[in-house]
Amino acid sequence: MSKFLIEETFSALKEKDEKAFIAYIMAGDGGLSELKNQILTLEASGVSIVELGIPFSDPVADGPSIQAAGQRALARGVTLEAVLEELARIKSEISIPVVIMTYANPVLRLGPDKFADLAHAAGVSGVILPDVPLEQEDEFGAPLAKYDIVNIRFVTLTSSGERIREVTGEAEGFVYAVTVNGTTGAREGFDETLYGHLEHITEVSNAPVCAGFGIGTREQAEAVGAACDGVIVGSRIVNLLHEGKAEEIKGIIPRKSAAGSQSSKNI
Repeated sequence: MSKFLIEETFSALKEKDEKAFIAYIMAGDGGLSELKNQILTLEASGVSIVELGIPFSDPVADGPSIQAAGQRALARGVTLEAVLEELARIKSEISIPVVIMTYANPVLRLGPDKFADLAHAAGVSGVILPDVPLEQEDEFGAPLAKYDIVNIRFVTLTSSGERIREVTGEAEGFVYAVTVNGTTGAREGFDETLYGHLEHITEVSNAPVCAGFGIGTREQAEAVGAACDGVIVGSRIVNLLHEGKAEEIKGIIPRKSAAGSQSSKNI
């Protein structure tokens, strides 16, 4: 797997006039032995891409639900290296792209080159590093690029027009558009200005744009997805898996008729 699997996924969705649904889960929540079943469950539910979080002691972008999941995984001794080794073991059974979401510190402790080698062996298609700004991207992105693994870039609500163009101009895989100011976690709703903001990012971006943070219901996913190429749902899915309610994940994914009624960005 590589960035090309992400590109193929978005191309296939575009042909069907559908939006991407990206599901975040915490690797090792429930034990690494559960990882294969969790990913295959998401795939069977209709998820387009899995964003696989790595437990970390200081997760600055994570809200309470994901922090708690990370603590449960850390208590089981789960590490970045162990997650990648488990992914390598099960990758032949996974058909959708897997993107790793971690922080700079675990990658630096492992070493960016070793991280890239292990990510390649694990079939990882992309990496999200929320605490690494564009200006420091090369230290992490260059080793990954050797294997065509993309470094997913962020755009926030406070990003200026110039910054948005800078971030999205040469973006690959997809652009992660943050929908709220703050950490992850379900919200009651979004400011009306969000939708125009997402439409603008989508218009200027070189890669598909997917919005995340605060999305926890099908209605929110449909509304936000209408303004971009897809949505990312994390806390709600983490909670459902922890509570043994995986069958409810299907209820968050936008209906095909609703997704298909929206125009897709040319990619």
